[in-house]
Amino acid sequence: MAGLSYDQGPVLAAPLRLFTLAPLFLMLAAVAAIGPGHDWSQGRWSPDALALTHLLTLGYLGAAMQGALLQMLPVMLGAPLRWAGGLSWCGLLGLATGAPLLAAGLRWGEPALLSAALVALALAWLPFLAGLAGALLRTPSGGAAAWAMRMAGLALLATVLSGLALAGGLAGHWPLPDLPRLVDLHAGWGLFGWITLLVVGVAYRVVPMLQLTPAYPRRLQVALVCLLVAGLLAWSLADELVWLRAPALAAGGGGGLLFAAVTLYLQRRRRRRLADVTLDFWRLGLVALVLAALLYLALAWLPATLRGAVEVSLGVLFLLGFAASLVNGMLYKIVPFLAWFHLHGQGAARAGGLPNMHEMIAEAAMRRHFRLHLVAVAWLTPAPFLPAWAAAPGLLALAWSGHELWCNLRAARARFLVHGGRLG
Repeated sequence: MAGLSYDQGPVLAAPLRLFTLAPLFLMLAAVAAIGPGHDWSQGRWSPDALALTHLLTLGYLGAAMQGALLQMLPVMLGAPLRWAGGLSWCGLLGLATGAPLLAAGLRWGEPALLSAALVALALAWLPFLAGLAGALLRTPSGGAAAWAMRMAGLALLATVLSGLALAGGLAGHWPLPDLPRLVDLHAGWGLFGWITLLVVGVAYRVVPMLQLTPAYPRRLQVALVCLLVAGLLAWSLADELVWLRAPALAAGGGGGLLFAAVTLYLQRRRRRRLADVTLDFWRLGLVALVLAALLYLALAWLPATLRGAVEVSLGVLFLLGFAASLVNGMLYKIVPFLAWFHLHGQGAARAGGLPNMHEMIAEAAMRRHFRLHLVAVAWLTPAPFLPAWAAAPGLLALAWSGHELWCNLRAARARFLVHGGRLG
């Protein structure tokens, strides 16, 4: 942990309020998808699928990643976000109102809801983007991890601006001359740019530091980021330059496979061999990434009759199997560490002394969450090929897993306060 700049991190309340908001969106998405008349599994462009996708990406992943960056940029790269407390409140209020409004507007095609979502989501993301840009520009070179985060920040900027343009256009505020193309760019830069590049950049620091593995090889760190960025740019230009489609597929899918394979290899060589549920979340996420990459590479050769269902399964694997699993694993490392660190730094321990990191959240509770999450991913991945009612058990498992995560994060907060910690 040499070189970490702990003194530059925000108060615990700033990331924690966003972390505890995130699981509520898992519950909301699952409950919203249960019941007759929902067609989320019938195609990625259905109103239900669009609504649920944005509850997961904007709500769950957006809140968790905002909170993580508020803490990680100062600690890992020595680049604090100014006014972190204000940014976290903007994120909390904007995401808590904007994501449900956007989901409802997309589901029912209601311009008034989309207009309200546009304002709320601008509050959530534009100040955060300004703070993120300032922090990353002040960061010294920082190696491949900082570069990956800068690229992820640019991808987030493209995703947010295109998303706001789409929301305003669908609400009738301005014309959208090429709607399908803008939607594709919005989705690609959000999923393969923002989420994937951010996970890669964070993994370069978090996996060796918190999982006690060897470091990622330096040359591979740079090569992998170059491969992913090249694939994203080639995919963005493939409509105009058709010959770029095959290289874009190969770079995107191959980059995902390479990241998963190297990370799994490093985890097998970790110095601590004890069972660790956070490692199980990572392994599940990486296996899901491998399956998603293989499906992505196979899309071009699949018959048109199967492509729609496979795209939905691909989305489940990527969002729930890969991204959500890794975020869950990181939350169970970050939150206990932050609670322990702030208690240690405040010198406020009481009620039996300072607890260690592993006492902040019970292992059995985290294991229960992992099993529920595993059931949800395994059940919902084949849902597009089954009758609509067959997805209900998987959706119930997803809602229950979100509740378990929320309770576990609240338990860490309560233990922190019981031992004399100060959130602000």
